[in-house]
Amino acid sequence: MDFITIFDLEAQLKISKSTIYRWMRYREFPQPIKLGRRAVRWRQDDIERWIKTINQYSD
Repeated sequence: MDFITIFDLEAQLKISKSTIYRWMRYREFPQPIKLGRRAVRWRQDDIERWIKTINQYSD
């Protein structure tokens, strides 16, 4: 299981951090996993699954 940072998400999705934080308020967007007081990561699998779901809606 691979974990990615917010910086990885920015690059992968081509969006800003503020957009990621806004999307986090919606249930459909994968929630991060807290690895410490300030460290959060997302599961790469969760992000890929979310992208597939979004692509299904747009087709």
